[in-house]
Amino acid sequence: MLCASLRALILPLAVLAAATTALSCGRAAAQAPLSRAPVPDPVVDAARQAFEALPEADRKAIQDSLIWTGDYSGVADGTFGRQTFAAIAAYQDRARQPANGVLTTQARSALLAAAQHARTAAGFTVIDDPKTGLRIGIPAKLLPKQDVNPSGGSRWQSQDGKVTLDTRTAPPDATLQSLYDRNLAIQTPGRVVSYKVLRPDFFVIAGETPAGKFYTRYSSGPAGLRGFSIGYDKAVAPQVDRLVVAIANSFTPFPAAPTVAAAPQSAPPAPAPQPQAQPPAQKLVGTGLVVGPRRVVTAGSFSSCPAPTVAGAKPQKIGGQGVLVLDFAVDLKAQPYAPTTAATDEGAALLIVAFADESGSARLSAAPGTAAGPGRVTAPLQPGASGAPILDMSGALVGLVGAVAGDQRKVAGIVPATSYPLVPAADLAKAAAAPAASQTEAPTQKRSAADIVVALRPSLVPIVCGP
Repeated sequence: MLCASLRALILPLAVLAAATTALSCGRAAAQAPLSRAPVPDPVVDAARQAFEALPEADRKAIQDSLIWTGDYSGVADGTFGRQTFAAIAAYQDRARQPANGVLTTQARSALLAAAQHARTAAGFTVIDDPKTGLRIGIPAKLLPKQDVNPSGGSRWQSQDGKVTLDTRTAPPDATLQSLYDRNLAIQTPGRVVSYKVLRPDFFVIAGETPAGKFYTRYSSGPAGLRGFSIGYDKAVAPQVDRLVVAIANSFTPFPAAPTVAAAPQSAPPAPAPQPQAQPPAQKLVGTGLVVGPRRVVTAGSFSSCPAPTVAGAKPQKIGGQGVLVLDFAVDLKAQPYAPTTAATDEGAALLIVAFADESGSARLSAAPGTAAGPGRVTAPLQPGASGAPILDMSGALVGLVGAVAGDQRKVAGIVPATSYPLVPAADLAKAAAAPAASQTEAPTQKRSAADIVVALRPSLVPIVCGP
């Protein structure tokens, strides 16, 4: 229901902007046409892998920033689809960068800075409206005039009156259906409804008048019906369209708020609850490569985790230096990896496939990297990448990532590319009895990042510290 709600919230905004955009809350989204030939799927796959390698907050920040640069009119939910790819490519085109959908660290920083500049210029602030209780973003510099509207909600308006934003609640006897019918039946000369949707918990109506555009949304909840509407002159549409998308993305009809119940005066105070012992939480400490039914190799150090586990099993033995070999008493039910290994030149493009912690779960992701000289790789990695395989773009194993610090690092809201130790594949072969690079002919045909990840996924396991 949330996906449907977000989809209906944003979709008419694309209609208002005369864009041929269709949104999805799943993995796919419609693609706005670009001014060039369709991009081959391998390029989109590589862009997807680079995007999904980022933490969820960073992915949402990129989409939100693309809204502010005018390149994206979808939901900032952190999922990658054709519309996100098209938005990144459009931004890259305008910035005279390769339009491949993969933002470098410098490009992401520039994008976030451009978006923040646009927010600051608009004075955009998310507020809790005291009149209605809803939460919404207000471009205060565009809408400096504030008052109470005839419905009892709040009103923000531009100095020239060409843009008006109203928040509203409905009378106690109103229903979502009756409110929808009433808004749909408004008779104004030349008023055309270009989009309408009614669901059990919300409705959206959007359209145009001869001189302007309008967008109305109401949602129902335990506290009643809450909504907002925005109307603006067509003369300011090029500037306001992107703000409407940002406002709609910020809209929360029933924000969570703590409630405090008063205790009866005659009741004696309840005894303070005794703290309950909580089991220690699992912490992701590395990525393991399964090379045998009961053997995993990784890299880094377990000095802060004396009892690592894989799939709930603790290793019988941990040996090695540089490359760590974990031997288990039980089969791990994973596909042993027989690596094809290769050396690489400085500056070569690489791919690191690693587990990352996302909301308490280990999530497999792929990060683009660069060979940075003997024994080093540069990539945007996070805790959990220690021991992750490093591959060239043919899928051949170059080595493993050495120790990655356990604290999450961000610069300007994004994960920076940093130099990390690279444990060569030859060391892995020696420690784990895997085939050495000289024994196996490395493939030379370039593969997509998605194909490499799919082939490697059955042989990768997260290594956690805890029960």
